[in-house]
Parts: sequence; structure tokens; C-alpha cells
Amino acid sequence: MKIALASDHGGFNLKGMILDYLEHESLLYEDLGSYDREKVDYPDFTLKVAEGVAAGEYEKGIVICSTGLGVSMVCNKVPGIRAALCADCFSARYAREHNDANILALGERVVGTGLALSIVEVFLHTPFQGGRHQRRLDKIGAIEKKYGNGIEIFSR
Repeated sequence: MKIALASDHGGFNLKGMILDYLEHESLLYEDLGSYDREKVDYPDFTLKVAEGVAAGEYEKGIVICSTGLGVSMVCNKVPGIRAALCADCFSARYAREHNDANILALGERVVGTGLALSIVEVFLHTPFQGGRHQRRLDKIGAIEKKYGNGIEIFSR
């Protein structure tokens, strides 16, 4: 599994801790920015993750800002992306099991480091259940097509 990560200045510290976790777990990743605490606009970095996941360059993505709200909104504008803003492990598990979420959004000011790393672990290691949940993903794909920005990528 290859994972793409990005943050703005508000998520930079937490991203560093997640990068350390991924290193420790020997997981493949690519850090798409930002690379310091200088103030930046989160869409500039978050979009790279969303486009890379949608194109199949990465299996999953993790995006971080102060609250996780802005980065999740950006990602969910990209067809085929199902970004889940999670502040607990229960939501992370169901985001994967039921929604096949492919990007995890986190807020550095919302969750502590220990909890954030637990959320990342659950998100990365929980499989999609398929079955009745696939039908719902197909409906999301139909909504994207209806509004002219979607492609058929949900069928497995």
C-alpha cells in the first residue's frame, strides 16, 4: 500500500508524527507538502493527494489541517474521492468498512497525537466490507455523474 500525505501549516506537526509512524510500520508513503510551518493555503497541497488517489497513484491518502474541515472539503470535490474527517477510531473503522473511504482527514487542534495515530492505524488496516455497501458507493458515483464531474470508478 502506498499512502499520500499532505498538510498545511496548521497540520504540519501532526503530519510529522504520522510520517514517523508510517516509517516505523515500514509503510510506503509520499509527503506532498507542506514542508515547513510557513503559512500556506491548504488546497494547494490537499488537491495533490486527492488527485493522486483518484488516479490510482496511491491507495490511500491522509490530509491534515487545524480542524480537518477544509482539507476534507477540498478532497471531496475530486470525483472518486471519499474523504472522511475522523476524530475517533469508531468513525475511522466505519468510514473504511461501510464507505470505502480512501482519504483520512484529521484536525491537529482537534485530536491529540496518540488518538490521531490510533485513528490512522484503524483507517489504514480496516478493509471495505463490500456487499450492500457497494450499492451505496455506486449511488455516490451516479450522483457525481449526474452533476457532470464523475467517472465510473466505483465498480469493483
